[in-house]
This record gives sequence, C-alpha cells and structure tokens, in this order.
Amino acid sequence: MTGRYKVVTLCGSTRFKEEFMEAQKRLTLEGKIVISVGLFGHSGDSEVWEGMDEGTLTRTKEMLDDMHKRKIDMADEIFVINVGGYIGESTASEIAYAKAAGKAVSYLEER
Repeated sequence: MTGRYKVVTLCGSTRFKEEFMEAQKRLTLEGKIVISVGLFGHSGDSEVWEGMDEGTLTRTKEMLDDMHKRKIDMADEIFVINVGGYIGESTASEIAYAKAAGKAVSYLEER
C-alpha cells in the first residue's frame, strides 16, 4: 500500500506506557504515521527529573507541553490514551487544543 498516510499524535498520561506502546503498534499497522511522547516521566523515565531544581523542572515541563502541542500541529488527528476514562489536566488541554485546530479526536476507551 502506498499513498497519503494520516498522521496521528498520541495523547494521555505517561503513566500508561504499555497502552501507549500498544496503540502505537496498532495504529501503525492500520497505516497511520504515529507521533508519540518523547519520554514517560510517570512510568519509567523518572531519572529525567532527578536532581532538577524547581525552576528547571517547571521550565522543562512547560517545554514538553509546548512540544506536544507542536506534535498535534503536525498531525491530522489525535488518539487519546484514556485508561479507565482518566484524562488529566494536561491531556484535557491537548484535546481542547486539537479540537480548536479542527483535528479529529478519538479515544482508547469510549467516553
């Protein structure tokens, strides 16, 4: 199969690392280009935050949030990893951002 592939950005809490990986595989096999998070700060990449002072931590989190919005800009749609229906504040802001930009939004679990 060749042609134009839809681009999808994964959104959701990084505590759901396994679900991110499964969604990435499934969506790729469906013929979509998948953009995901760069690290799993709540699930396996905690060393990233070790030793950071509060100011650096705040700036890093702000940068990561902004980078994820740029990933949404590059996508045709977003796919929300909402295990157990969980959608945190950051993910909610990404959903609102995507909707405001006219992006399609789909969910791992029905809402």
